[in-house]
Amino acid sequence: MPQPSNTSVIKATRYWLEHSVIGFNFCPFAKREFIRQSIRYWVSEADKIETALEDLMAAVAELEKDSSIETSLLILPQGFADFEDYLDLLDMANELMAMQELEGIFQLASFHPDYCFDGQLKNDPANYTNRSPYPMLHLLREASIEKALEFVDDPDAIPERNIEFAREQGSDIFKQILQASLKQ
Repeated sequence: MPQPSNTSVIKATRYWLEHSVIGFNFCPFAKREFIRQSIRYWVSEADKIETALEDLMAAVAELEKDSSIETSLLILPQGFADFEDYLDLLDMANELMAMQELEGIFQLASFHPDYCFDGQLKNDPANYTNRSPYPMLHLLREASIEKALEFVDDPDAIPERNIEFAREQGSDIFKQILQASLKQ
């Protein structure tokens, strides 16, 4: 199967962001950055952990250098389709961030087409709060998160609210969005 072009990967990701993450308000601060176009879509050709980690550090460096970029999505359309392989990458990425003393400055959020919360059934609709068209690491500025949370009522309840909402909606609507995103 041929690899999608970078343009197709970005279009799919933008569609998913607009219709799922923003559309269902899974992340109350995503809409502002989407509208401001301050999200960096970094399509990585990495198919190995080491290369993906190099790209992650390059994305960190770019964020440190360019304050007009609020957040980066490191999209990994190759090599991390298996969720367990992706989790290995995520663990190593978090370790690298700690080793580089980036905790408290940046944080990672994780998204994958087969995302499954620990201890949940694979078909639980709650998993769709973190399911995306492609595996990706979302690099966020901690200071921006803290500032945005000042304007959110009960920010600690966001994950539980998202899970409850996803379960009320059922899986079909989220599957349709992911399928439509890949046709962009």
